[in-house]
Amino acid sequence: MNRDKHILSAFDRDLESIQAEVIRMGGMVEAAIEEAARALETRDEELAEEVRRRDRAIDQLEVQVNESAARLIALRAPTATDLRLVLSVIKIAAALERVGDYAKNIAKRTNQLSQMPVIPGTGLALRRMAATVEGMLRDALDSYVQRDAALAADVRARDLEVDQMYNALFREFLTHMMEDPRNITACMHLHFIAKNIERMGDHATSIAEQVLYVVTGELPDDPRPKGNSVLSVDPAPGG
Repeated sequence: MNRDKHILSAFDRDLESIQAEVIRMGGMVEAAIEEAARALETRDEELAEEVRRRDRAIDQLEVQVNESAARLIALRAPTATDLRLVLSVIKIAAALERVGDYAKNIAKRTNQLSQMPVIPGTGLALRRMAATVEGMLRDALDSYVQRDAALAADVRARDLEVDQMYNALFREFLTHMMEDPRNITACMHLHFIAKNIERMGDHATSIAEQVLYVVTGELPDDPRPKGNSVLSVDPAPGG
């Protein structure tokens, strides 16, 4: 009996260590979203380059989480419930890494946009959209730490707001392009950035769904609330 308790406590300690790595990773990704959006709005190429540079640390943390999780599974042979916790950590880390990639993509396009005409109002609108996604991500991670299914469900519902913001921006970009063909290139870059932010919201929602899986043992079976999508190209996170 004492030996079982010892094994259980060792598993708990190892899992807590991995979860701490994931939360640290989440903090880095939240900062990347905020800084990428701020660099875009202010045309701060130096800050954009810093976002790109820091993405390597986010990638390295995901590798570290995966290695730690694999080692935990091999050494502790977790039960079905405990294994669910470990697998959720791996999936959350993967979602965070992808969000970091999207922030890096925004930073890349910021450098190109800084050489182009300003499209009035779009920088602020994109920053507001990014702030909404950052809040979703923060709450999704908090819901994981607290095992708060209600907060996770709230994050999942808020993805609809992000979709609606994206659709409104898409139509705004079209208007700018039709009014002046010289805006086309800049608006295409801005559209890809908006789509990157929308995809960030999808990954924050995926994290919330993992929390619901951890807490209830089941993934949500109802479709995610989505806005009426407009025709667009989905940029790859590594692009």
